[in-house]
Amino acid sequence: MRWTDYITPSTLHLTPFVELLLGPLASVDGLVQLQLGLHEALVNAVRHGNGCDPAKCLRVRRILTPRWVVWQVQDQGVGVSPQQRLGGLPDCLDAPCGRGIFLIHHCFDDVRWSSRGNRLQVAILRSRLSGRDPGSPDP
Repeated sequence: MRWTDYITPSTLHLTPFVELLLGPLASVDGLVQLQLGLHEALVNAVRHGNGCDPAKCLRVRRILTPRWVVWQVQDQGVGVSPQQRLGGLPDCLDAPCGRGIFLIHHCFDDVRWSSRGNRLQVAILRSRLSGRDPGSPDP
């Protein structure tokens, strides 16, 4: 087991990158949920972390362990405050932000932040994924 590292410019053109990050899981049930969760994590990193600055980069790491599939999303920003990491919905439904972290918490089994708050780690239990084993080679 080894981490796979990816670095990409900080833009909102994220669909191909999400597909790349989910490559080993392309045949599992629940893929849409993982796409949504990763997309939200990346959008938050681009918008809130890197301020939509294309000169900045996102670093994503992925590892497939016997029990978990884990991604770490890191931006170059100052980080999310501990109060904003909780994952509840905003009090005002018209609030311009706050739903992304709520969705992330509902798409993954484990959500953790670095102490600084600019690296988000999300993980899903492999036992929740059905279809082709995400650790097996392609036929």
